Amino acid sequence: MSRLPAYYKSIAKQSKFAHLNVFISLAEDAIAIPPTSDSNEPRHKLAGKRIAIKDNICTSDLPTTAGSGILKDFISPYDATVVKQLRDAGATISGKTNMDEFGMGSHSVHSFFGTVSQVGAGGVPLSAGGSSGGSAVAVKYGQCDVALGTDTGGSVRLPAAYTGVIGFKPSYGLLSRWGVIAYANSLDTVGILAKSVDTIQSAFDPTSLPPSTRSRLRHPRPSNSPLRIGIPLEYNISTLQPSIRKTWIRALHLLESKGHTLHIVSLPATRHALSAYYILAPAEASSNLAKYDGVRFGSRADGKDGTPESVLFAKTRGAGFGPEVRRRILLGAFSLSAQAIDNYFIQAQKIRRLVQRDFDSVFRASNPLLSDIEEEMGNDGGVDVLLCPTAPTLPPRISELESQDPVAETVNDVFTVPASLAGLPAISVPIGVRRSSNEIKEKGAEAEQATGMQIIGQYGDDGLVLDVARQLEEAVLE
Repeated sequence: MSRLPAYYKSIAKQSKFAHLNVFISLAEDAIAIPPTSDSNEPRHKLAGKRIAIKDNICTSDLPTTAGSGILKDFISPYDATVVKQLRDAGATISGKTNMDEFGMGSHSVHSFFGTVSQVGAGGVPLSAGGSSGGSAVAVKYGQCDVALGTDTGGSVRLPAAYTGVIGFKPSYGLLSRWGVIAYANSLDTVGILAKSVDTIQSAFDPTSLPPSTRSRLRHPRPSNSPLRIGIPLEYNISTLQPSIRKTWIRALHLLESKGHTLHIVSLPATRHALSAYYILAPAEASSNLAKYDGVRFGSRADGKDGTPESVLFAKTRGAGFGPEVRRRILLGAFSLSAQAIDNYFIQAQKIRRLVQRDFDSVFRASNPLLSDIEEEMGNDGGVDVLLCPTAPTLPPRISELESQDPVAETVNDVFTVPASLAGLPAISVPIGVRRSSNEIKEKGAEAEQATGMQIIGQYGDDGLVLDVARQLEEAVLE
C-alpha cells in the first residue's frame, strides 16, 4: 500500500505557475494560504508565513525525493531539525521544491521531475540556477514568503542571482543538517532565500553549533561603523560578462557612498578552487550515495536485477540515478581509488586549506575556529567583508543548456565555490543590470534584469554579512 498522501497530486491543476515546474509536492491548502499581515503581531515573525522547502530536506507529511527517481516514493518518518524549528515558530510548510537530483547541477535541469525554469523576455524560459532553483523561483513569483535551500558549492546563491532574490549561505554548521539528504557532508549548508534581508534574518536561527564554539564567535560591529570592503582581484576573470562587471563597480560605489572604504585584495588559490571542489564533492557523494541500492534505501527497479556478470543492485542504481549523478559518482569513485587518491583527492584537500588560508590572510578578523596562537595572528590591515559577483553570466536560456557540455556547466560556480570550501558566510543581493536601448534591441535582452552581488565574511561573521547586505539593499532602492 502506498504511503503517499492524497495531496501528492498534479501541480498543473493547482497553480498558474505550474509550467515553471517549481514544486514536486504541495500541501493540500498551500495555494490558498494567505500571507500573514505584520499588523497581526504574531508571536513569532514567521508565524503564519508560507515556507517552501527544498526537496532534499526531510518532512514527515510530504515526500522527500531529492529530485531523484530512486527516492520518488520516499516519505521521511521525521522532520529535519530546520523544518521542526519552522513549525515550532508557527510557520506553514507549503510544499517541497524541485531541484537538481541530489543537489548536483547549476541550472535545475537534472531532476527526475523535469526542468525548473523562470520566464524571461518574450516569455522565453530561462535557467533558474541550481540546485535550489525551485526554491528561488517560488520566492520570485510569490509562491512562498521564505524558502529553504541547500548550498554545497553555490546552490542557494547562484539561483538567487539568476532569479533576482536574496540567497544566504550561513557559516558552515550554524544551521543543523540533521534530516538533510547528504551530497557532500563537509560542504553542505542549509541556506535561506527571500525577497528582503530582514526576512532572511527572521528565519535565521544559528543555534546548531555547540555553546563552546558559539562563544568564540564575534558580535556584529555597529552598523554605523565604517568598514573596509575587499575587492578580490582574482574574481575579475576574462569570461566575466561586461554588464556584470559594470554592476559590480556600481555596487562598490554604492557601499562607498555609505562611508565604507574599498581595498583590492588577492586570493591566489581561488583559481584552483573550482577544480578542487569538483574532486572533493563527487568523492563524498560517491560514498554518501552508495547506500541507495533498492535493498537498504531507495526504490527497487522493476524486473530482474543482477546477473552473473553484474552486482545485485546494478539495474536499480542505473535506473534510479540520472546521468549527472552517475557521472559524479564515477568521478568520485575514481578520485578515491588507490591509484588516484594521492594525485587527486589529497591534492584537492591541500588546495582547500590554501583557499581557507587566503581568506584568513585578507580578513581583519581572525578565524575563530583556529587555535589560540593562530587566532592572535589577525590582520589589522585586512578587510571586513569581500564584495564580488555571484555568477559570471546572466541566466542562459533553457534551450541553450540542452547542447551545453557538462564541464561548461561547472563554470557557473567559479565565484561561489571558494566560500563553500572555506565554510564562510556569503549572501547574494540582487542589483539591476543597466543596459542601453541598443543592447535590449540587438540581443533581445530584458530591459530590467538583476544579477547577484556576493558579500563574503569571515567565519562566524554572519551578522556582519547580513548587515552589509541590508545596507547594499537600501542603497539600491535609494
